[in-house]
Amino acid sequence: MTYNQEAVDLDEILGEDEDTQKDKYLTFRIADEDYAIEIKYVIEIIGIQKITRVPNIKEYIKGIINLRGIIIPVVEVRRRFNLQDIEYDDRTCIIVVKVNNISIGLIVDEVAEVMDIQESDRAPSPPTNKGSHSKFIQSIGKVGDQVKILLDIYKLLYEENVNIFELNE
Repeated sequence: MTYNQEAVDLDEILGEDEDTQKDKYLTFRIADEDYAIEIKYVIEIIGIQKITRVPNIKEYIKGIINLRGIIIPVVEVRRRFNLQDIEYDDRTCIIVVKVNNISIGLIVDEVAEVMDIQESDRAPSPPTNKGSHSKFIQSIGKVGDQVKILLDIYKLLYEENVNIFELNE
């Protein structure tokens, strides 16, 4: 999928309410790996736009954007995972999520699709001491012969119960 500056409203695509969003995940890629987050947190998908840098903030927060008059902090998920930055291209986009009534943008390499991952197709993440981004894993989704890493949005966005996004409250 390619996203320019035009926003994609997932409510229009899905045409569903919260009850029917159960077991639905938005899948995306980061560094050749497939990840997913629960669709109930996703507000929209937008193209990369001008990001204003903010001094003295966590290194994985790329900055802030002005989205239709709302200031939204933007997280560079690659940095959150301690991965190397890459040059943005036409597939790079921002997934706008709402968690605890705060809108936050997640910069990802590429959005793939919305898919059903039933509870019976989810397995606990394997124990590991390697890879700092493993602490963000909620479970592993099995979709046919593919594997999707299901992220815990709260662990991805919050550290030790501290709100790192006090910019738009």
